[in-house]
Amino acid sequence: MSSLLIRCALLVAALAAGVGGAHADERLSGPEYGPEFGPELEGFDYPAPVQRFRFESQRQPVQMAYLDLRPGKPNGRSVVLLHGKNFCAATWEGTMRFLQQQGYRVIVPDQIGFCKSTKPAAYQYSFQQLAHNTKALLDSLRISRFTVIGHSTGGMLATRMALMFPERVEQLVMVNPIGLEDWKAEGVPSLSIDQWHARELQVTAERIRNYERITYYVNEWRPEYERWVQMLAGMFRGPGRDIVAWHSALLYDMIYTQPVVHEFGQLAVPTLLLIGEKDNTAIGKDIAPPDVKARIGNYPQLARRAAERIPGAKLVLFADLGHAPQMQAPERFHRALLDGLIRIDTQ
Repeated sequence: MSSLLIRCALLVAALAAGVGGAHADERLSGPEYGPEFGPELEGFDYPAPVQRFRFESQRQPVQMAYLDLRPGKPNGRSVVLLHGKNFCAATWEGTMRFLQQQGYRVIVPDQIGFCKSTKPAAYQYSFQQLAHNTKALLDSLRISRFTVIGHSTGGMLATRMALMFPERVEQLVMVNPIGLEDWKAEGVPSLSIDQWHARELQVTAERIRNYERITYYVNEWRPEYERWVQMLAGMFRGPGRDIVAWHSALLYDMIYTQPVVHEFGQLAVPTLLLIGEKDNTAIGKDIAPPDVKARIGNYPQLARRAAERIPGAKLVLFADLGHAPQMQAPERFHRALLDGLIRIDTQ
């Protein structure tokens, strides 16, 4: 009897091992298997050496990762590239190299709370705070005047910088910025930070990929886009998953509660809008009532309205491109960007 029990136990163990192995193989080959990165994107390589600006903010030491690309033949001007919510400094790779070749010094920071920068134990996020942080970085580099180019959420931050420091900003360039409308005022329900956090804990590579394919690339997909999916998903797979999700929640709350659209008329710097018209990004769109969902994220309309509100703004539209025109059609985007950058005699 005991021998039979032993044989049964061994059989159960063998079957369990077989089932476990099958699940493990399925996981390893499935869409969610991939690299794990640390909470400050440790393990993910950037296209240029990462430097660190260390300073104190809100009574705690923090570090701001950034790239500083120097041109071979300087034109005497500097450009600051500001990433979006689901982007990092590295995702500006093509544009930073292009501008460097045109003679610009290019500064590309990861904002506090994002990517390779500090995610503090406690932090009150605001676009004003991020603007002060970025100005402090530029002060440390002795850059007094610059063009600021912001994509997505970076467009909201770039706008805030132009409003706060107009004497420093030579030109404001917004690339498919979000915040061209006030979602709260439009009727998108508010979520608590705890609710945002719970949503962010559900982030997977598959969800990121599906969203980016539809919104960023107009239902097209290329192998080179996968790197950016894994960049984000790797942080949510890694040991700092909860930290990353928590700060992502805090940042979504900042974006939702701090619109810049109402101040477009106060901008006093030359402004260029580069907009892919197939974009339909709107924070909280998936939880909005049907009538609200139907009217928000209308970028053809929003882009034209923004250009009318911003004094002297120049608008360039890409009829067939989505939320990330600099990544979807870099050559076309860079031609339009270069044509739209104002000429300044720096001699």
